[in-house]
Amino acid sequence: MLTGKQKRFLRAEAHHLTPIFQVGKGGVNDHLIQHVVEAIETRELIKVSILNNNSDDRDEVAAAIAEGAGAELVQVIGKTIVLYKESKDHKRIELP
Repeated sequence: MLTGKQKRFLRAEAHHLTPIFQVGKGGVNDHLIQHVVEAIETRELIKVSILNNNSDDRDEVAAAIAEGAGAELVQVIGKTIVLYKESKDHKRIELP
């Protein structure tokens, strides 16, 4: 579980990132979750965007992706989700 200070730090780190995955009308599926797991292991901090053709609630989509990937939900702002998971092999981010 992340503290408020850690979330604030991660939000600042994620500011310059561009979303690397998009959730469309197909919603959250196992294929998407698997790609998120692989990407978050190498990057630690990623952004996922929700497209306009997705009719699901953005908070539910964010929670489903975070739970499926075993990641911490840092922020949901607009249609962008920020996720963090400490990497085992590629540790780059030192939390305060």
